[in-house]
Amino acid sequence: MLTADDRRTITTLLETTGKAQCDWSADYRVFSRDVWEPADVFARLVPSILAVHPVGDTIVASLDDTNIQKSGTKIPGVAYRRDPMSPPFRPNFIRAQRFVQTSLAVPFASVPSPARAIPVGFDHAPSVGKLRKDASDDDRRLHREEEKQLSLTAYANVAINRLRETLDASGTRALRLLLAVDGSYTNQRVLRHLPARTDLIGRIRKDAVLHHPPSVSDNRGRPRSYGTELTPEQVRQDESIPWKSIQVFGAGRVHDCDIKEIAPLLWRKTGPGQPLRLIIIRPLAYRRSKSSRLLYRQPAYLITTDVHSSVEKLVQAYFWRWDIEVNHRDEKQLIGVGEAQVRSPKSAERVPAFAVACYSMLLISAAKAFGIAAAEPVVDRPKWLTNSSRKQLRLSTRQLLKRLKAERPGPTLNLPNFEHFASSVARRMKLPKSAVSLDQALQHALY
Repeated sequence: MLTADDRRTITTLLETTGKAQCDWSADYRVFSRDVWEPADVFARLVPSILAVHPVGDTIVASLDDTNIQKSGTKIPGVAYRRDPMSPPFRPNFIRAQRFVQTSLAVPFASVPSPARAIPVGFDHAPSVGKLRKDASDDDRRLHREEEKQLSLTAYANVAINRLRETLDASGTRALRLLLAVDGSYTNQRVLRHLPARTDLIGRIRKDAVLHHPPSVSDNRGRPRSYGTELTPEQVRQDESIPWKSIQVFGAGRVHDCDIKEIAPLLWRKTGPGQPLRLIIIRPLAYRRSKSSRLLYRQPAYLITTDVHSSVEKLVQAYFWRWDIEVNHRDEKQLIGVGEAQVRSPKSAERVPAFAVACYSMLLISAAKAFGIAAAEPVVDRPKWLTNSSRKQLRLSTRQLLKRLKAERPGPTLNLPNFEHFASSVARRMKLPKSAVSLDQALQHALY
């Protein structure tokens, strides 16, 4: 999967391993029939990731969904979805499969530093089909229930709980898990179903209605659950709350960020028993060129269930969330996730997850061989980059793949050629009996 030079189809993998003239049925059945789950494969990788993770009291993870573009309409899980690369003034639609990925962030140091996101989950997240126009009331009710069960938040809850269980089984039960997500997962269904020893930080709308805790009063009647209302935008404009400067790493260097924080706060979506913490990041100033006027980016409004950790640690964890987008780019452009032409329901789920697991193994092996913070090139760089003033912060995936291909020897398999296989057999007909004897089959299996 990692050393193939062509598109990562099953046929290419057979040719790369020297099995182009051999029986190919077992290789296809590994994905379509065998009893194994991608989650079990990723669970075996977590201890190796924790071995290169620096010692601390918190493990940071990221969660996000991604689309794998497909042209076929009969592939399981394919549906029309919004194209994230379309311009904001013209949303486009594409046929694609949807997956939910979780990645562990392995920081390079305890101070503000870069981090490497290593995938630990890649779950197929198909959506519910379209309801017929002449559907009955019972069908509509069942369709609404199915929409809730197959929503992104439902898949996210499964992934979060499985990651927490995997970490507990790996001997990190005492460590807290901090999840960095975007605004689509900062909602009631995710925040109310977080497992034990797990916190979340994500974006929130600037006009979301939050509440102060209720004040103690002598008024008669039922005690109040929520205090006075406020919005994140009101907090940002409130001059009585001072700005605080912190340092975080992002976009290749350490930045000075001005933030405001206020805690505890309550949100009706999470209930009166869940205190929250609001963090606002002041928009950064920048210029398009040296002679252009000063421009500002949009402020960021973050909400988190962690009300005890330092604000520097929380903001840095959210900045590390961007590396899961780097995972998505590398998986699609370099690893070949989604290039295999498979139609079986299990294969459509397992082959992309298998490719992501190979990508995760590549990052783990590189961290063990060269160090998680290694930045010196492990392959010959192009001549035009030899004297470049900009130094790379870490080894790129392209460099790791090039190094792996240079170390991999050619295929040395010498398996027998099965020329007796029929070229085409009708699906409704039974397959002919194999002319291979039992002894020959055992020798081929044990070769």
